[in-house]
Amino acid sequence: MEVLFEAVHDRDSFVRFTQALAKERELASKIERDDPTRYCLDGALGWKNADIASFLHAGLSCLESSPEPEEVAWKTFADFLYCGKVVD
Repeated sequence: MEVLFEAVHDRDSFVRFTQALAKERELASKIERDDPTRYCLDGALGWKNADIASFLHAGLSCLESSPEPEEVAWKTFADFLYCGKVVD
């Protein structure tokens, strides 16, 4: 996932990253359902935020604490989504 994240530079690479992120979350959900005791504190595959509200709050936390870029790029959108995954 990190490789796809780092490769985001245009619309197509952003779409690839977002598709992979969604598929990874689907897999993490299945893993968590199969072994809920193991994943009661943190999610599978490094996911910190399983529900959409927590995911968006984590992304916003990163966005709000970062300096405003001079030019918004596709990488900025990818960074927002990735933070939704990894920030507590």
